[in-house]
Amino acid sequence: MKRNTSTLLFTLGFLAFWANGDNYAAAPLLVSIAADLNLGVSTAALSVTAYMVTFGFFTVLFGPLGDRFGRGRIIKVAAFGTAIFSILGGFAFNFPSLVVFRGFNGAFAAGIFPVTMALIGEQFSDENRQGAIARVMGMMFLGGASATAIGGIIAEFGSWRGVYILYGVAELILAFIVVRAVPAGKPSDKPFSLFASYRTALATPGLAAIVGTIFFVGFAVFGSFSYGGHYVEELTGLPLILVGLVVTAFGLGAVAGSRVIPRLRGKLGGAFLPTMGIIGSASLGSLVLTASVPVMVAGFFGFGLAFVSLQSTLIMAAQMRLPQLRGTAMSLASFAMFLGGGIGTQVNGIIIDSVGVSLIYAPAAVFVLLTALVAMRLTRRPVPAAVPAQA
Repeated sequence: MKRNTSTLLFTLGFLAFWANGDNYAAAPLLVSIAADLNLGVSTAALSVTAYMVTFGFFTVLFGPLGDRFGRGRIIKVAAFGTAIFSILGGFAFNFPSLVVFRGFNGAFAAGIFPVTMALIGEQFSDENRQGAIARVMGMMFLGGASATAIGGIIAEFGSWRGVYILYGVAELILAFIVVRAVPAGKPSDKPFSLFASYRTALATPGLAAIVGTIFFVGFAVFGSFSYGGHYVEELTGLPLILVGLVVTAFGLGAVAGSRVIPRLRGKLGGAFLPTMGIIGSASLGSLVLTASVPVMVAGFFGFGLAFVSLQSTLIMAAQMRLPQLRGTAMSLASFAMFLGGGIGTQVNGIIIDSVGVSLIYAPAAVFVLLTALVAMRLTRRPVPAAVPAQA
């Protein structure tokens, strides 16, 4: 059993690494895409928008589908779909075809994160669940954090097409492993109803408050992390490849945090979340105070560690509120996280235009600390009796 669960975590972790990186690798490619397809950079950015829009829409769909037809089945379909359309993106023959391929890529990628979190919640015991969730989350955000460096290196010495092909081939290899390593899951005998699934979820006491807190985590974390590369480049003048390596410290912090969370929770008890909030706030604050590269690396590392600690705690709490519809709960959590990140990115863009990029991390530091304190109160509440799933 231990070997099976280790294989499951390894497979899902690397699938999340490449699938999330597939999205973030687009950032350093826009100039190259625009030049190759004879477009403006703002027009080329529509390929990123196509990915994010379909990702957000289908996130809402895949969790309930996993609850109804088996979570492993959905992950397998999503893994092959995102791999195929990532590869096709590398062979796009014009801009409309690139937009279509990236749109389908985002749609299938939406089936990986929420359904994977639900599957892990189903497969692991209470004492091992948060560590398992955090390990896959850590790999997911390491993939996103390292994508700037990976995409920048390949685009510098090859072509933007090679980036999408690399990610697609890696995802395709993992998709074949997923077929063997991931259990299909048991389908529900209830008829599929998207409306009924979300009606049950929103009627579950405490779940809406947890999802709302996840929204603010996304607002604070993704809303500031999206500009991490721009911030480091502006303050240090480092080339894009080295900037990507500095920002990758966020992902390394997330992976390191996933390894130590069970021990830290055991030692700190009720002080775990406030401690992580202080670490995250101090790490973000350090980014404001100095342009020293070592301090920035440490700041991004602590930022990643605090994020995965807060987020895995909230995700586990959401699943405990709705164990019979874990996929639906995770779709809500995923949608809230990325919606918060999208709004936070827009708000920070306004701040950057008004006063400069250096000031976006001070408000984020306050948000991280506040959400840690709110999460502590939410997770201390007793779990109410589950609301029966409605047909």
